[in-house]
Amino acid sequence: MTHSGTDSSASAAASASPADTVSSGRRVLWGDVLDFTADPGFAPPKEAPGVRWRPDHVVLIEEGRIAAVQPHAKALPAGWQDVPVEDHRGQLIMPGFIDTHVHCPQLDVIASFGTELLDWLNTYTFPAERRYADPAVSQAGAERFLLALWAHGTTTAVVFPTVHKVSAHALFEQAHAQNMRLITGKVLMNRHAPEGLRDDVDQAERDCVDLIDLWHGKGRQAFAVTVRFAPTSTPEQLMMAGQLCQTYDGTYMQTHVAENRDEVRWVASLFPDARSYLDVYDRDGLIGARGVLAHGIWLDDRDRAVLRERGAQIAHSPSSNLFLGSGLFDWAQAQQEGVNVSLASDVGGGTSLSMLRNMADAYKIQALQGTRLTAWKALYTATLGAARHLGLDEEIGQVEPGRMADLAVWDWAVGPVATHRDGLAQASGDLHERAFVWMTLGDERNLAGTMIAGQTVYKKRITA
Repeated sequence: MTHSGTDSSASAAASASPADTVSSGRRVLWGDVLDFTADPGFAPPKEAPGVRWRPDHVVLIEEGRIAAVQPHAKALPAGWQDVPVEDHRGQLIMPGFIDTHVHCPQLDVIASFGTELLDWLNTYTFPAERRYADPAVSQAGAERFLLALWAHGTTTAVVFPTVHKVSAHALFEQAHAQNMRLITGKVLMNRHAPEGLRDDVDQAERDCVDLIDLWHGKGRQAFAVTVRFAPTSTPEQLMMAGQLCQTYDGTYMQTHVAENRDEVRWVASLFPDARSYLDVYDRDGLIGARGVLAHGIWLDDRDRAVLRERGAQIAHSPSSNLFLGSGLFDWAQAQQEGVNVSLASDVGGGTSLSMLRNMADAYKIQALQGTRLTAWKALYTATLGAARHLGLDEEIGQVEPGRMADLAVWDWAVGPVATHRDGLAQASGDLHERAFVWMTLGDERNLAGTMIAGQTVYKKRITA
């Protein structure tokens, strides 16, 4: 399925051009290539390491992978001269974004008014998720969700479905059909949730094992043991979840931790023998190198030391944290203490699937704490940084020979204000200034196209 989108000035056509897929499995993209080779950290822009800028280059794609990246002026290799060159001059070619925490069913409740986390779950989220018991709803929801990711330049995601096995199956099925890298698993939730959203320990385990057997390692699919959050699982279910993580090699674990102060207090009352919220997970073996924990705002020094030692990551969700009033994540402190941090939209608490919008929100959160987040750090974190933390950097995250051709093509500016500002930044000769303007003023309207494994899954086409 190929999705097309619109911007503020034009509609978009529904089909891809003949050049989108060539019979040889080869494509050649011509444009300006931006990616990263190392973590720029919080260094000033001009001192940041790892920024790789390759203007006026071509990217050669063969059978879903990047075959070469070379200057346009250099002759194409033998056998490539007859491949049509797709002209993206003046546009950015980048690795597709990686969203490390997002909820498929919560497109139904994005932009819901007026509550903090716990009330928001009960008022909006849980009623929406109950509908996903219906296989038809799960199928339609999965298709809508994946199309929406691609239309925002995201090519890999770590996804929460619902407690229903069928909701995870639908995501796996549709992602596999497009050869998309997806990490998901049915949600574990056996208490403090309404009827229709609770499982039980034994059935949940059987459902997880069935999904692991069917999908984990099939193509580019990977299973994540998915604990909703500590309050909605009994100690017995948390123990079972930890056993799944230890038993099945290569599985991930995703959950929420220390997002909201009321939530932290609730966890303390439910698990009085645990040292901290994070300890509830750690003592059952849930914190490891493939652990993805959303938020982590209200952790202490010892918690951060545990995350560092285990190699787990915090999925920083800036838009969601601001919208729900959860708090300000101190990214610089986490980095200083050796904690892996990735970026996430956390839709529907987050208000946009656009990783650019979430980067702009992340900048504001850090600025309130006296830290200036560069475009280099933000863009690295949503590409190669996330790939490294997920153990997937040999597959995704760079425009590099051998990597999968999961790519996005971007316009620097859309609309008169952004176009004017971009022109000034370009004239200054400061690449970071231009990238920062794009990051701050850009969103999904800037996206020209998205490719997964070398195939176009989204294309903006301007029509009169």
